[in-house]
Amino acid sequence: MDTYSTKDPMRAALKKLIQHSNAPFTADDVLREFRTTKEKRSNRKLLKILEIISKHQPKSEEYLLEASKLLEKKDPFYCLLNFLNHYSETNIMQAIRKKDLSTSTPLLSKKMFETVTPDSVSEIKERVVLAATGGLTRVGQNTSAANMSGSHSPPPLALPACNKNHTDGVWDYRTIDNLHFQQNNISAIPISSQETLLLYDLIYCLTGMKGSYITSEECVSTGRGESTTVKFKISEQIHSSLRDIAKEILPLASYFTCIEQFIQKASFTECGQVLQALSEALNNLIRDYYLLLAQLESELNVGNLTVHKMLFYVRPTLNTMDVLAAVVSDISENELRGGQVLTLLYNKISALTGDEESQKFVIQLTQLASVPYMEILQLWVQKGVICDPQQEFLVEDNEVIRREELPEHYSADYWEKRYTIRRERIPCFLEKVSDIILRTGKYLNVIRQCGKKVTPPQIMNLQFSPTNQNHINVIQNAYQFASKNLLEVLLKENELMGHLMSVKRYLLLHQGDFITQFMDACEEELAKNVDKVLPMTLENLLGLTLRLSSAKHDPYKDDVHCELLTYDLVTQMSKIMNNEEEYWQSHDRLDLNGLECFAFRYEVKWPVSLVLNHIAISKYQMLFRQLFYCKHVERQLCKIWKENSIAKKFSPQAAELYRSAFTLRQRMMNAVQNLEYYMMIEVIEPNWHIFIQNMNKVENVDEVLSFHQDFLDSCLKNCMLTDTTLLNRSIFKLCNICLKFCEFIQSESSMVPSDTFSERVKRFDLEFTGILIGLIKQINDVASDNPSDRFINLVHRINFNSFYNQQIDKLCAKDSML
Repeated sequence: MDTYSTKDPMRAALKKLIQHSNAPFTADDVLREFRTTKEKRSNRKLLKILEIISKHQPKSEEYLLEASKLLEKKDPFYCLLNFLNHYSETNIMQAIRKKDLSTSTPLLSKKMFETVTPDSVSEIKERVVLAATGGLTRVGQNTSAANMSGSHSPPPLALPACNKNHTDGVWDYRTIDNLHFQQNNISAIPISSQETLLLYDLIYCLTGMKGSYITSEECVSTGRGESTTVKFKISEQIHSSLRDIAKEILPLASYFTCIEQFIQKASFTECGQVLQALSEALNNLIRDYYLLLAQLESELNVGNLTVHKMLFYVRPTLNTMDVLAAVVSDISENELRGGQVLTLLYNKISALTGDEESQKFVIQLTQLASVPYMEILQLWVQKGVICDPQQEFLVEDNEVIRREELPEHYSADYWEKRYTIRRERIPCFLEKVSDIILRTGKYLNVIRQCGKKVTPPQIMNLQFSPTNQNHINVIQNAYQFASKNLLEVLLKENELMGHLMSVKRYLLLHQGDFITQFMDACEEELAKNVDKVLPMTLENLLGLTLRLSSAKHDPYKDDVHCELLTYDLVTQMSKIMNNEEEYWQSHDRLDLNGLECFAFRYEVKWPVSLVLNHIAISKYQMLFRQLFYCKHVERQLCKIWKENSIAKKFSPQAAELYRSAFTLRQRMMNAVQNLEYYMMIEVIEPNWHIFIQNMNKVENVDEVLSFHQDFLDSCLKNCMLTDTTLLNRSIFKLCNICLKFCEFIQSESSMVPSDTFSERVKRFDLEFTGILIGLIKQINDVASDNPSDRFINLVHRINFNSFYNQQIDKLCAKDSML
């Protein structure tokens, strides 16, 4: 192997290929073409050169194809090195790595004070621009400035292998520790010459590389986000006046390194779209930063740059990079992402009031970083669809199954559980409209699931700008559109009010003739034990009654069905109001008759099931069961009225025994009828009237749900069906004692009156009176704590002539003594 080949294996390989192919150019011509700047070079021309010099060479087509792919992704010089490596007797890349750094581009030479040639200036600029565009190669490259033996020349483009966590285009002081820069004793040379050397070193450091006289002293971690602050040490050989000015410039290198580290980490997909957009925006700013360094180096090469001028030129950039480094450090340390990043940037804008230049950069960054977030938001408020692969959006979709596989009670959970707001993901500039954003998408989603096409009336362009509130207006317009359309779907196309009226007819006993006929038809079946009741029989009797009564004109009568629950009213009420396990799950049946377990069920389809969901229907059923049970007790008390005629057959002395029983029956009838009247006329009807008034002025579906829930809750509370008191249990006991009394009268009516009969009636009287007085006292206690409730009206109805006052006073005195 000749000496030339040993010194420059790349030129040797080129010369050999040119001789074999008889190409009409030299090795220097080839190198010059591959060093041409990106704007001037043509990949097609470079491939043509390689094709010419590889003529008649083995596997030339294969290597040319490989070269064409490398030209698309790598630096052209790297492509040339890789191509020549196939035809060289030695490994060119390895040989270049092993060569001493000073051989190709000496840091200091005997002519180090000579003027830099113009050719080298263009190459330095090209190298910096390449670095800005990520085009630096990872291998040593011979440059046309190899003959620059004058001023302190920049080191070669070669970068050693970086840590696997670092990307190829990033320079980091920690990744080039194996490079040893030549350092001569310059303490004796003039300050002007030291200044030139120091300026070159400053430019190296500002691009992320170590210099000869400025080295990174330590890397200090700033927190759990692995952000680091680099400190620098300037050689004592440099004059102190120059060192002082250099120390003011060097923080810029630390800021640059911090930003570059952030860009590396944020470029990964798992970091989220907002961080990726911010990383891309920072990359654009870093390109401008590299161009500034290229201009500084050009000025230095022509002898027009001093450290004072350099400080003056970089001062605005120094302030801006300081702000940006602080921002990315906060993001890394606190591991922010998505809306949290946008909140930090937005708050930073306000904090920079007075620093217009830095504020302008942060505003620009905020706008660019918010683009993917606002695109997700626009899709949500425009279509009701969430496209959020990295879980950054403020609305979270909890859907895990297809709609055809929805569970039985999906409609009830849909509105509250399908879409939820994640408060920690809300950017501060969207905090005030976060609920509107949630409702807008939910409305549109329901419309889509109804099979309707969602077409906004105008083109939506949702962009965030910190300087105006246009995005708020766009969101509000989208909300009004979605709200109006869903209300039309519910109220007009699906007749929500018609369904609600139908529910009232059957579950709140509003259709009086139907209820009477149904109870007449089903009385015998419902008197059986619940396990012996045939649901099919009840369904048939229901259908017959619906078609024989005035309910036959109801278009929704077929939505009503019979249901036998597995528990009594008290158990159902306790489970709902205490938020225990869902009461529709199977339980062991109690020893109950059909009447105690019976309820109507109302079935509706989507989207009406959003309003009449299983929870709402369950509340209707609770009201129905109490009303239905009281109506049954009233019917039984009316039945024994005819037993009064039996007394006519007895002697006056015997009939006297029945008088107390008839009086007790009348008191029971009065209590039960007033209880029914109170619940239906004083509670349900006024609340229904208020509900209808509210429904006439609703503006969105959330108001519909809220008004409907308020109606049901108010009815349940004033009908004493909440678990906050024991009123419902007292009512249940009162009804049971009335039924027992009716059974007693019917069984004793054919018997001759006796003292035993009189004593039994007296015991019933005492038990009934005790329960009723206890109920009145409980109502008085509850009414005193809640004056706005209607409970006290029931007391005035039952005790209208103060008949029970004396007994109540005695009971209160007894309680006070205890």
